[in-house]
Amino acid sequence: MDESLTLTNDMLLVFGLVGFTMAMFMTERVRADLTALVVLIALGLLGLVPAERLFAGFAGNAVISVMATMILGAGLDRTGALNRLAVWLLRKSRGMEERLILMTSAIAGAISSSMQNPAVMSLFLPVTSRLSNRTGLSLSRLLLPIGAAVVMGGSLTMVGNSPLILLNDLLLHANDNLPSGATTLVPFAMFAPMPVGLALLAASLAYFRFFGGRWLEVAADKSATPARTESYFSQTYGIEGELFELTVTAESPLVGMSIGEAEAQHGAPLFLALKSGQTARLAPPADEMLWVGSVLGVMGSRQAIHDYAQNNLLRVSARLRNFGDLFNPSRAGISEAVVPPNSSFIGQTVADLRMRKRWGISVLAVNRDNEVFREDLRRLAIRAGDLLVFHSIWTDLAQAASKRDFVVVTDYPKEEQRPHKLWMALGIFAAAMALALSAQIPVPVALMAGAAAMLVGGVLNMDEAYASVNWKTVFIMACLIPLGWAMDSTGAAAWLTQGVLERLPDDMPVWTFELALALLTTLFAMVITNVGATVVMVPLAINLALAVGGNPSVFAMVVALSAANNFLSASNPVLAMVSAPGGYSSRDYLRIGAPLMLIYFVVVVLMVNLIW
Repeated sequence: MDESLTLTNDMLLVFGLVGFTMAMFMTERVRADLTALVVLIALGLLGLVPAERLFAGFAGNAVISVMATMILGAGLDRTGALNRLAVWLLRKSRGMEERLILMTSAIAGAISSSMQNPAVMSLFLPVTSRLSNRTGLSLSRLLLPIGAAVVMGGSLTMVGNSPLILLNDLLLHANDNLPSGATTLVPFAMFAPMPVGLALLAASLAYFRFFGGRWLEVAADKSATPARTESYFSQTYGIEGELFELTVTAESPLVGMSIGEAEAQHGAPLFLALKSGQTARLAPPADEMLWVGSVLGVMGSRQAIHDYAQNNLLRVSARLRNFGDLFNPSRAGISEAVVPPNSSFIGQTVADLRMRKRWGISVLAVNRDNEVFREDLRRLAIRAGDLLVFHSIWTDLAQAASKRDFVVVTDYPKEEQRPHKLWMALGIFAAAMALALSAQIPVPVALMAGAAAMLVGGVLNMDEAYASVNWKTVFIMACLIPLGWAMDSTGAAAWLTQGVLERLPDDMPVWTFELALALLTTLFAMVITNVGATVVMVPLAINLALAVGGNPSVFAMVVALSAANNFLSASNPVLAMVSAPGGYSSRDYLRIGAPLMLIYFVVVVLMVNLIW
């Protein structure tokens, strides 16, 4: 072993930080963004990354590109582009299931070439809900093919997903540590991975057209078609019954109680509204007090309502004299929303969220891994992938959804906010992509120019642009980038590469190393996210390529592409978002996702060797 590759204290410290990151991401004992921050500060305190470069990730091209694509996507959403897309898909598919799934998946995959995967899935959830409503197809027949296409389509361009956005920055930094005589690594052009992405997307569409659809039929039995109907929510959540008004009398034991205390009583119905004095509102806060003359709007079976009213000396009315306007289906109703992996709701209880007080939204039930929770909801801690059942005014729901802590699955009636800006938004989006393609302007500058044009043109305002950026994703990426630099600059990646090669047979074909890298990256991505896996594995891939006579850029591209190859676990944010609405179980993902991952491996390694 060369003296330069002797294991050093700095290498041990870097390996320790990588192990710490993996452990924290796996156990989730500490939030992922906090873990990333701790790792970043440790790199600076230990001197593994120079202080002047420690926070450079926050101003890196990768972070700026991610922010810009999020703003561009929000602009398209604000103009109602995807609502029009749903109508167009219905018309063109003519109600034929296979054609509808194929067209919707293909378009979702194409859109994901220029937007972050979770953002595309967020936009397509209500579109898919509308398609399901109109055609009668269950969501489980639609969501997984669309989700797979979104993941595959992210490989069409260098801004389609976070690993590819990161790749060029990592390549440029690797040039500082290349051995003498090695060829300088050149960043990939905007559409460099397109042949691979097209092959992946075509393979996904063909897979669900000829094979995956058979297995989806099993999942479809566990899923229903969502609609704003009592039958759906009765079937799925046991939410059934009629609406009544209950007036609190002077003799009632509820006098002086809070809404929360009254709800906690055995046999209590769903409390949806409250009128105190002349003020009526939906989703009364838990600390709102009940007094003589207060009127409750409740939902439940007729017998249960009458029993509750009799036990608590309440006056019952089946006529909605006080809440008729509030309960109008065109104004309010029941909806479903999925909690994405980057939501600030995660780890908080329903009581902590104070959704009634903040937004006027009642949480009626929580669907987690096909298990429905309705009792003692206030103490239930929210997890990624939970499907929340709400009752609210639609405009309140839209306002709360703009915070992006949950994604509404139900296609609820809402007014398109700026449909008159549609063509402007599409034009700006197309121009930004054309500038990025031209190679005359750096990609981050081109994308951010498009984001600025959205703001100047009034498609979005500044507050909406701030809200559209997923700051948790940005923060994790910016904090972990220096960890990849440390892997390279300390020689940890080179030392690890040498140790691996010493234990392998001589004269192994180059493609076997690429396949091994793809497999290892996939396993890492399932544990420490695709960003973490890319940061750790790209330096290793470059050193491995130099040692075996391969192309370092190609090996790095294999890593970036393979970081998205996860169709088995909810650590893939797209899977986390479709799991509850589609009613998919771990067994479904294993049966449907495992063959898809194998196809992904083969296509990536084959196409990379054919192209480069």
